[in-house]
Amino acid sequence: MNLTKNLKGIYAIWYREFKVFTREKTRVISSLIMPFLWYFIFGGGMSSVASVGADYHHFIFPGFLVMLIIFSGLFNGAYIVWDRKIDFLKEVLIAPLSRTVIFFGKVLGCMTDALLQALILLVAGIVIRIPFTPISVILTIIMLFFLAIGLVSLGLIIGSFMENPESYALISSTLVYPLFLLSGAFYPLTGLPLWLKILTMLNPAAYAVDGLRAIIIGLSQMPYVANLGVIVGFDVLTVAVGTWAFNRVKL
Repeated sequence: MNLTKNLKGIYAIWYREFKVFTREKTRVISSLIMPFLWYFIFGGGMSSVASVGADYHHFIFPGFLVMLIIFSGLFNGAYIVWDRKIDFLKEVLIAPLSRTVIFFGKVLGCMTDALLQALILLVAGIVIRIPFTPISVILTIIMLFFLAIGLVSLGLIIGSFMENPESYALISSTLVYPLFLLSGAFYPLTGLPLWLKILTMLNPAAYAVDGLRAIIIGLSQMPYVANLGVIVGFDVLTVAVGTWAFNRVKL
């Protein structure tokens, strides 16, 4: 009985987040414009001078898939702040559901939003002839799925401690660009200074980019499975902290 109630609760929260996503078409469009601008403008400029052992546009494309997940995942945490501001969060938290169930519903809903946007970019990559194979497409979706869970959970953790949108925007913006720029999206992770290598090793997005490169162009520092294992470990950590943070949210 409790399992059925919890599953219905998770579905209800997931469905609400999905409906919000489908009604905000401008957010979807704007989230896709930035990766394409970076890809064509920056990639076009750097391709003439960069030497990475592969076509530079193919080399950087995995980074932009990860970029979209980073921006979408962390952006969704802002909804917690807005829900608190309009008292919708209070209505959700007083529902006859555990806060853990509410957190998982939020994670799945926001993760679905981020993954759908990434799938649009993935299809665009196939159109512009990124060397995907059926297997690499499946493995790419798996990697993005697990990365989205971790980053959405991170966004919800931050949002659960923030009381106004301005504070959330400040904190999230200080995380978004370091996560992306230190992921190795634009450059190989070999031969880096020690301090920069340490930062990239602490960045979960770097493992996602490396794993995607392994299956798309065959260039990577670690095998795909090892990179995926690190991402799953990141998910376990953020989900555990996220459930703890949600149980501390004050009405």
